[in-house]
Amino acid sequence: MNYFTALSYTISHIFLILFIYLFIIHRYSKMVTGVICFFLFLLLNILDFFKLLLFPDSDLCYVIVTILQILLTQATPFLISGKKSSQVLFVGLFASSYVIAGAISAAIIKIYTDNTVLALTGSSLIHLVILIFLSLTIREMCLESQKDDSDKSWWELCLIPVFFYCSFSFIAFFPNTIYDNPDNIPGILFIVITMFVSYAVVIRYLESESRRIDAYWKNMIQESYIKGLENRYYFVEQAEQNLKILHHDIRHYSGIIDSLLEQKKYEEIKEVNEHISHIAEENKIKEYCSNLIVNTILSNMMAKALSFDIKVDLDARIPKKIPINDYEFTLVIANLFENAIHCVKDYAKEKRYIEVKIHCLKDYLLIRTKNEYEGELMLDSVTGLPKSQKSGNHGLGMQSILAFSEKWGGYHRLLSGQRDFSDYAVCKI
Repeated sequence: MNYFTALSYTISHIFLILFIYLFIIHRYSKMVTGVICFFLFLLLNILDFFKLLLFPDSDLCYVIVTILQILLTQATPFLISGKKSSQVLFVGLFASSYVIAGAISAAIIKIYTDNTVLALTGSSLIHLVILIFLSLTIREMCLESQKDDSDKSWWELCLIPVFFYCSFSFIAFFPNTIYDNPDNIPGILFIVITMFVSYAVVIRYLESESRRIDAYWKNMIQESYIKGLENRYYFVEQAEQNLKILHHDIRHYSGIIDSLLEQKKYEEIKEVNEHISHIAEENKIKEYCSNLIVNTILSNMMAKALSFDIKVDLDARIPKKIPINDYEFTLVIANLFENAIHCVKDYAKEKRYIEVKIHCLKDYLLIRTKNEYEGELMLDSVTGLPKSQKSGNHGLGMQSILAFSEKWGGYHRLLSGQRDFSDYAVCKI
């Protein structure tokens, strides 16, 4: 019986390795990744030899070897991906729990048919069907999620395969096996069904929630863009009106200048010219940078800051064309700028001050905001980002900034002094 169990476990290990290989974004080439997976397969089978064939009656050996196999299995996804995230951890845990379904199927077929070949063949087919089903339904979502580590919900999701794995292990394998208690088979089958239904429902929910958040921020940036255009139109309209007045009054200024020339009062003429230049400068449409979309959002943010009587020191060096997505870039600027405005808008006037520095150079991108803050800064234990005490979509902007930084191989940092707070993102482009 131990030889049958060993063969059954070997089949499970094959599909375990295939699952990890298919559901992880590879850090290395396919060949190197394949070699790593092959060595994991060998180690798992060597450890099975110890617990099933060499020391089959030792409970201590079974427990120790199983723990070693779990550690090796969970370490391999991190080694392959090179990224320590909750999504990678979930894939490793999911792989361990899903292959138990195939291993249990081998035992069930063996109990009811007493045919070793049929049991192993049936188990292989069940493994294959489950792997194909999961590949078609959730693989793309799992791979996509590994590109973004901003969703802390995956840490809670990791508990699902952990509890399913423990339930299977204690009911079907240890300390008593399914062969000792075949009456447990119906219950085990329902647990298997519950496991896959749970995965399907929860992962689909996360996918839906991710799309909802993406749609929310797309709507936010579009709304901000539209408001920026509205403000720009308003300023253009006001400037045109003021310039019409200036054009109407220019003949009076011309008469004054002629009169002063006759009197040789050159200093007064200079003052009149300065007054005219000042009026023209006041009605000049402000352009904060050469990029149209970014300039529009900056115009909107500056108008919003002005409405709260917030002084803004803006240093924006952004070319007309930038090597990254305009809307993603603009969204990060809007989030950082708006967070700073929200922080200082209720402070005393001398504290309503924001420094904003945005440089998009040839090789590097820097976005930095600095402002006063009062009170205690709450940080999320998972993301390390400031945690909003409000409900709804508050706090998601910080996660969006972190995702943007990670996408472009940069970093996002928060610096707090005694009286001020700095938030900046730096990326290499």
